[in-house]
Amino acid sequence: MAKVAIQPRVLKGFRDQLPQVCLARTAMLARITEVFASFGFVPIDTPALEYAEILLGKGSEETDKQLYRFRDNGDRDVALRFDLTVPLARFAAMHIHELGTPFRRYHIAPVWRAEKPQRGRFREFIQCDFDIIGPKSPLADAEILLVIHRCFKALGLSHRIRFNNRILLNALLTQLGIETKIVAVLRAIDKLEKIGVDAVREELETQADIQSRSADQIFAFLELSKAAASNRAVVEGLKDALADSDSGKEGIARVEQVLAVTSASGLTDAELQLDLSIARGLDYYTGCVFETALTELPEIGSVCSGGRYDNLAQLYTKQELPGVGASIGLDRVLAALEELERIPQRSSSATVLVALMDETSASGTAALATTLREKGLAVELYPQTAKLAQQLKYADRKGIEYVVLATAEQLARQVASVKEMRSGEQRDEIPIDALPTQLSSN
Repeated sequence: MAKVAIQPRVLKGFRDQLPQVCLARTAMLARITEVFASFGFVPIDTPALEYAEILLGKGSEETDKQLYRFRDNGDRDVALRFDLTVPLARFAAMHIHELGTPFRRYHIAPVWRAEKPQRGRFREFIQCDFDIIGPKSPLADAEILLVIHRCFKALGLSHRIRFNNRILLNALLTQLGIETKIVAVLRAIDKLEKIGVDAVREELETQADIQSRSADQIFAFLELSKAAASNRAVVEGLKDALADSDSGKEGIARVEQVLAVTSASGLTDAELQLDLSIARGLDYYTGCVFETALTELPEIGSVCSGGRYDNLAQLYTKQELPGVGASIGLDRVLAALEELERIPQRSSSATVLVALMDETSASGTAALATTLREKGLAVELYPQTAKLAQQLKYADRKGIEYVVLATAEQLARQVASVKEMRSGEQRDEIPIDALPTQLSSN
């Protein structure tokens, strides 16, 4: 045997995806995009490569370090996008005069981050973003939260959305006289669940140079949402904690509006929780921020996150273009579905296999497959003669639900047999005209 010249392999943090997973993802996207359309969102697309200056300094120091950045053949400094929000800001700056506001878009595409791979997290992954550009109203924030809820409901996944408003955290830090350290404090708070209270406190005191007394007050503030029995109780606690802060009162008012709209639309406190520890690590967030976890598998981490970014587009245009949006982590959701064993064991898009009984029936069998497709069925034609047992085994392995069997003699009489793979039951002498109804109704 000749020696293989190149070892087939993939880069660490990247992966091939087999048909079973891709089919499940396609089905997920169909449900999700249906929800987007029901809220009036439209699709867009942007290039995978951007000039590096478009992406640098827009997320955080960490995302800058994670960029896949290089000089192309034209000696241009370019980078692969690390998310879909920064490209959206550039896109809006270039095209908003054609689109108008408010502008609702969704964008489903791969992004790249050179970070450490871990459970449910890869260096190349697909993001599913949806945003509203134009309005500053908390109603837009609430709409994004409602879309998140509807998406996960459509996927049949129980979930909990936790949200906060950075205006509240900013108001607290201003009240404590440490407003110049907002970025460092928010980044530290964002790590709370990952590294714990003691490690965050150490980071606040050593790296952010926050005095121990101020750190105590920050943690006491964050505990307001842990101790409260309801979102309303958290709001009342905020009113006491930020009683002397005008910006704090503004943040509370925005939170109350979000809760009023989402509550009127059916979200309960169990599904949407006001959590003051949600900070989000990206620097461009300015207001409402949120994260979503699956209640059946919380350890897999956030499966949808985002927030309001009112100043991001101003890096590219003088026009004021506030925005709010979220991103569903499709790969992480798929990883969760795999763990929950909710991905159908199918690796074919067809629900029907038309078996090829012998060469003499090839033309008639192909015509039968075409007839069934024209009636709206997804049909795969077995492309060569083989033992029937082999064709049935193929259908079973692919997760195909039905096998249609028709010899040349049966085709001449315009009848066929149908074998249901799950039960093993076989029905014979079915008129071909009746097949589409039989296969669609089962």
